[in-house]
Amino acid sequence: MFSIVAELGLNFRWTRPPVGIKLCIMKNITVSVEDEIYHSSRIRAAELKTSVSALVKKFLREVVLEDSPFDKLARQEVALRQRLKSRPETFRASDRLTREEAHARHAVR
Repeated sequence: MFSIVAELGLNFRWTRPPVGIKLCIMKNITVSVEDEIYHSSRIRAAELKTSVSALVKKFLREVVLEDSPFDKLARQEVALRQRLKSRPETFRASDRLTREEAHARHAVR
């Protein structure tokens, strides 16, 4: 590449992106949709002054960044454990059950 640039007499130099700017490589995807969906999406994109590609990109980003049920439960568990550790006086099993009740076997077999 450098030899071609030199032969053409072009000024070429590598520059780094500004600090804090992250370069990312985009991937192209192909999506098949019905004609009606395609035409309606073009109309909607025009109303929003954007492109169909931008709408699809936004949708996929929202789907990917959306919390899964597992992530949501894990976050709730961490919050609950932190709350219990920060106020140990508010959670004591002895306030709720006697030793006998805690070890009682009432399971139906």
